[in-house]
Amino acid sequence: MEAGSRFAQRHGRLINIFHYGGVYLQDLLIRGGNSLKGQVKISGSKNAILPIMAACLLSDGEIILNGVPDLEDIKVMSEVLEILGAVIKRQDDVLVINCSSVDACEVPEYISRKMRASNLVMGALLSRFGRARVAYPGGCAIGSRPMDLHLKGFINLGYEVADEYGYMSGLKKNAAGKEIMLDFPSVGATENIIMASALIPGTTIIRNAAREPEIIDLQNFLNRMGAKIRGAGLDCIRVEGVDRLGGVEHTVIPDRIEAGTFMAAAAITRGDVYLENVIHEHIQPTIAKLRETGAEIILNGSGIRIIGNKKIRATDVKTMPYPGFPTDMQPQFMALLSVARGTSVIVETIFENRFMHVPELRRMGAEIKIEGRVAIIKGKSHLEGAVVEATDLRAGAALILAGLYAEGETRLGHLEHVERGYENIHLKLKNLGADLGFHP
Repeated sequence: MEAGSRFAQRHGRLINIFHYGGVYLQDLLIRGGNSLKGQVKISGSKNAILPIMAACLLSDGEIILNGVPDLEDIKVMSEVLEILGAVIKRQDDVLVINCSSVDACEVPEYISRKMRASNLVMGALLSRFGRARVAYPGGCAIGSRPMDLHLKGFINLGYEVADEYGYMSGLKKNAAGKEIMLDFPSVGATENIIMASALIPGTTIIRNAAREPEIIDLQNFLNRMGAKIRGAGLDCIRVEGVDRLGGVEHTVIPDRIEAGTFMAAAAITRGDVYLENVIHEHIQPTIAKLRETGAEIILNGSGIRIIGNKKIRATDVKTMPYPGFPTDMQPQFMALLSVARGTSVIVETIFENRFMHVPELRRMGAEIKIEGRVAIIKGKSHLEGAVVEATDLRAGAALILAGLYAEGETRLGHLEHVERGYENIHLKLKNLGADLGFHP
């Protein structure tokens, strides 16, 4: 097949993207200067649905998941489950998953390298089937996210774990509930240990657990299946092992990072946008920082309205584990603060490589200085459109925001990163008045 010989039809996502050999041959064109106005519905949470899909391996019944976003990462996780023997059907935003016929416990390298969250199936496989072999995962290159906390947790539970030739393998044997202290409140390790504890005897206590809303959603999902888990959202989680987990219907929580991204988009364009399907408590740090920049934010039931201020004020940001400011919102805020009045400081404490969007923002005229994990941003009233590339998911979102503000045309490449985490972002922004197109 010749390059560019056909369009990849992506069911309403970044439509009309030429795709050949895994490479996207069209760039997103953003013509800046329009204020975003209108209403947008926030999709289900990518970071909640991925561990929930992995947890379906614990069930021998039919699972119905509502509010599932149409994202590339969801397709990859579906492929992982199907390789293991699961039967999956999708209609609109509903996924039906049945893992009663799962007959394999190995995730090969070619699929595992596509997505970081593929590692989450290991805890579920060990807990239900007593064995697992999973290739080390890939994903965005925003920093090292080692598996040591996951593996240490499995070992503490009594699983026999080996690290061999790029694969992690484990056997159940004498696994039983134990007390585990995490060295860092890792979201993935917390989720994996919860799943590894669900079907083994005894009580597991996870201390210094991550507190993210996505972990609460996982607990609620598992408890509806018959699990006995308490404490999600706190730093101590208790899991009492049960004999089996059955089928259930569950609706995933809204995506708090997508919500924050659209809020920042409204702020940077001095727009007026109403977001549907938002849980206010999940985005309090983002709300607080946007208010510091001068944006007006009005909470209303399950919605939120943001009105941008013509005079964006500088502020300081430090990323922290939840309930602190999310690292997944840091790049978008850097774009916003690049056009604020005054000097802002951003401290990134989670990922050491999460400033890869800085050179691309500089191409557009942003004045940013990096000192280790600290970024010093001198706000400017003017950005120029430029040819830039998304280096990772949230970097791509930041560059879209900068392009919405900049004078002239911004051409954004490597859209595959953006497509991993934002459902219909092109269409949603166009519906709010953004001037977007594609360039081959």
